[in-house]
Amino acid sequence: MKNEQELKDIVKDRYAKIAEQGKAENASSCCGATKPSNKVYNIMMDDYSETSGYVEDADLGLGCGLPTQFAKIKKGDTVIDLGSGAGNDCFVARHETGSEGKVIGVDFTPIMIQKARTNAEKLGYNNVEFREGDIDAMPVNDNVADVIVSNCVLNLVPNKQKVIGEIFRTLKPGGHFSISDIVLVGNLPDALKEDAEMYAGCVAEAIQKVEYLQFIKDVGFQNIQIQKEKPIVIPDDILEKYLSSEEVKTFNSSETGIFSITVYAEKPGTKQEKPKRKLAEINNEPCCAPDGNCC
Repeated sequence: MKNEQELKDIVKDRYAKIAEQGKAENASSCCGATKPSNKVYNIMMDDYSETSGYVEDADLGLGCGLPTQFAKIKKGDTVIDLGSGAGNDCFVARHETGSEGKVIGVDFTPIMIQKARTNAEKLGYNNVEFREGDIDAMPVNDNVADVIVSNCVLNLVPNKQKVIGEIFRTLKPGGHFSISDIVLVGNLPDALKEDAEMYAGCVAEAIQKVEYLQFIKDVGFQNIQIQKEKPIVIPDDILEKYLSSEEVKTFNSSETGIFSITVYAEKPGTKQEKPKRKLAEINNEPCCAPDGNCC
């Protein structure tokens, strides 16, 4: 049985390699972590290409939803993206929050941080930054974010309760999150759960849907909603790497399910409205003109 740090090291190593793969290879495998199926499958991810703010160079094909689509981001918001990868969800969030807002991406894979920063510099986005660190110990102060998003990342972290606690800590009172993730209904065969590649591939450390939602409730979040849910079907030629032919048939005919869900929840409290900025401030002009007339 691997400990938390060993599991984190598996994911970090795998995602460092994924950063060097193409989107097509990642999208046709299990969250980019396993060798592609010999059939063309898009197992987890949703299509971002028509989403405002989408940046093709930052899309590695690793997500399992479109959390920014449901995140209710407003102009001027501060947004945190957990497991930001090459930056795609951050750039989509930046389109929603505008130049007057701020987006912080957190990722623990150095090469991903480097790729994301390069993409942000190419785009000239001075209000998007990327911080290296674990999402279960975020390099972010308390009560910072209006909105937190994440795309197929919490399932990779061994201590999910700690991550959800960090989300609660870093959200402002009245803030909210929208997170896409992988959950289970029923138990996966042990061969799938124990394999390191399937672990890094989003499935093996996924937990039961009921347990996942209970963690969110226990931390203190309210107004918990499932904004979207879809079944994940793993192709037989991938399953056959881990299971016998008979086990594949049994698995496919069972009620055990793997699902992508997008979950929304709010931190209790009243969200303080930001003071409206004067036009002169927005234009970086002095408030008072040289003739002494103040705006």
